[in-house]
Amino acid sequence: MSYAYLFKYIIIGDTGVGKSCLLLQFTDKRFQPVHDLTIGVEFGARMITIDNKPIKLQIWDTAGQESFRSITRSYYRGAAGALLVYDITRRETFNHLASWLEDARQHANANMTIMLIGNKCDLSHRRAVSTEEGEQFAKENGLIFMECSAKTAQNVEEAFISTASTIYRKIQDGVFDVSNESYGIKVGYGGIPGPSGGRDGAAAQGGGCCS
Repeated sequence: MSYAYLFKYIIIGDTGVGKSCLLLQFTDKRFQPVHDLTIGVEFGARMITIDNKPIKLQIWDTAGQESFRSITRSYYRGAAGALLVYDITRRETFNHLASWLEDARQHANANMTIMLIGNKCDLSHRRAVSTEEGEQFAKENGLIFMECSAKTAQNVEEAFISTASTIYRKIQDGVFDVSNESYGIKVGYGGIPGPSGGRDGAAAQGGGCCS
């Protein structure tokens, strides 16, 4: 399947906040209530359309445990977008956002688009973090913000697509040198040709993700 661009995403946040469930809901349109802990990194992909252009999202779902933090860090390099996830029913996952953000800012490129996601909004009766707090944190740190539910699929589609739209807009504004794949963007057929003309991304699987 050809695409105009391929965007690489990384999903980060504490363990148990629903990162793998968000990925599964977006790529497979299903919810898996019991999910094994992610060991290292898992991967998913899906095509979307922005501005009538086919865009492939290549999404790396990372482990939240501290013991895997060094593996996760190697995936920040070459990511165009990050979904930073917390659980609205567990305040400690919100309190740890600053540490995740510091990691992201330290290891990723400066123009990476970060979407803050308050997951599990279907459990609002158990809410421990208000929507306003999430909005405030996002505003202070220049993030996009959305509350989602991987279980009901509320806002899941919108979160991934809104992040992609922001990346696409940055490309249009000339923020990225799209011929440089370290930005997590790959030009396919139908995109803006790089120095060697349009390139097909068939061989792009995980290109340079951990170099």
